[in-house]
Amino acid sequence: MKVPIVPQKLRDHGGGLDAAVRQYGGARSNWIDLSTGINPLPYAANAVSPDAWTALPDQTAATHLIEAARRFWNVPDTVAVLAAPGASSLIANMPRLAVKGVVAIAGPTYNEHAAAFDLAGWGNEGTATAQVVVHPNNPDGRVWQTNEITARLRIIDESFCDVTPDQSLIQQAEEPNTVILKSFGKFWGLAGLRLGFAIGDPVLIEQLKAMLGPWPVSGPALAIGAQALNDQEWAIQTRARLKKDSAKLDKMMTAKGATVVGGTTLFRLYDVGDAAMWQDRLAQSHIWSRVFPYSSRWLRLGLPHPLDWARLKDVL
Repeated sequence: MKVPIVPQKLRDHGGGLDAAVRQYGGARSNWIDLSTGINPLPYAANAVSPDAWTALPDQTAATHLIEAARRFWNVPDTVAVLAAPGASSLIANMPRLAVKGVVAIAGPTYNEHAAAFDLAGWGNEGTATAQVVVHPNNPDGRVWQTNEITARLRIIDESFCDVTPDQSLIQQAEEPNTVILKSFGKFWGLAGLRLGFAIGDPVLIEQLKAMLGPWPVSGPALAIGAQALNDQEWAIQTRARLKKDSAKLDKMMTAKGATVVGGTTLFRLYDVGDAAMWQDRLAQSHIWSRVFPYSSRWLRLGLPHPLDWARLKDVL
């Protein structure tokens, strides 16, 4: 299925809670936002030094973050790592890594990839010179095999792969013309920190570095990111909790007639027959969900905070 490329103002995403509040009422603080795939129990970082807030980010802090990233993702020594102000900033720059041509993006998937290549003038018909895969895919959780990624420029978006590290294609970062993207906001639940990583071909990573300019990542993000990436025990415990909670959500939804389509342990995708009706009824009880312009049947739910499970069950 090909996903149409649409202007920025029409591209759909999770979130948008302010618009839901305007339509359905209530105070924002009383809503349960299940429209995103963000961990509802974020990493509790230690306080950062005042210097991280007041001084320009220094090289030592940046080096500590990159070293932590290498350890956490088992990045090969021959591969380069770049920290950026969110994976979205990297996605926007992917088309600039090669001469304009044809890009292959299997859909439905996260629509910012197609939008970035469209804005850069790339085509989507014919033999692909670039290929983007979201692994695991958003929203259905599809995982990719290495023999399915064949274009010259290969972009592997692993924004949701930290819940299943055994499925990571990180070793593919050693292949020429390959970039693997990592998002910090989803698994660690700190989307507002705006931190992401590009891992791959040193030539391409150097190009991205030049595009982002000096000091792309804030001092607090450097410090908090390094803390979190060095905390392997938190990651292990979090994966176990997410697995348990996603199974609990599946059980609740299937008991009400939904069918599991797929997803990850951070978000679940269901066939509910009439997604617009489900979203409306949940929203009337101030629970926000995600629907898609290309499917009238699919409803995506993130995981609720532990304090919100009972309320979600009552509403269902």
